[in-house]
Amino acid sequence: MHDAPSAKELIEAVKAFIDKTAAPQLTGHAAFHARVASNALATVLRELEIRPAAEAEEKARLEALLGTTGDSANALNAQLCEAIRTGKMDLSTAGLLSHLKSTTIAQLSVDQPGYSGLRSAAR
Repeated sequence: MHDAPSAKELIEAVKAFIDKTAAPQLTGHAAFHARVASNALATVLRELEIRPAAEAEEKARLEALLGTTGDSANALNAQLCEAIRTGKMDLSTAGLLSHLKSTTIAQLSVDQPGYSGLRSAAR
């Protein structure tokens, strides 16, 4: 078996290099771009760690909500959007608000884990 570093390990190594070696030596615009690059890598790491389980949970919620199965959360989301657009579902539909809240919390956990309202929303 080939014992190469995983994608996560490679990303962590590049992020550590930026944060500990490169960024401290930079100023001005270059320092700003180093912070942007580090933040982008942190987002990719959260994607790798959080997204698979979040998408599986979202797909399961969508299947229960729609009463059907689908190939992907994206396909089921398209069905949900159509149901909302046509008025077949709205916020009075059992489980819809909870699903939307859970999906939003999962997305914020990847994109903006420091968002001030995330902790209170997750309660």
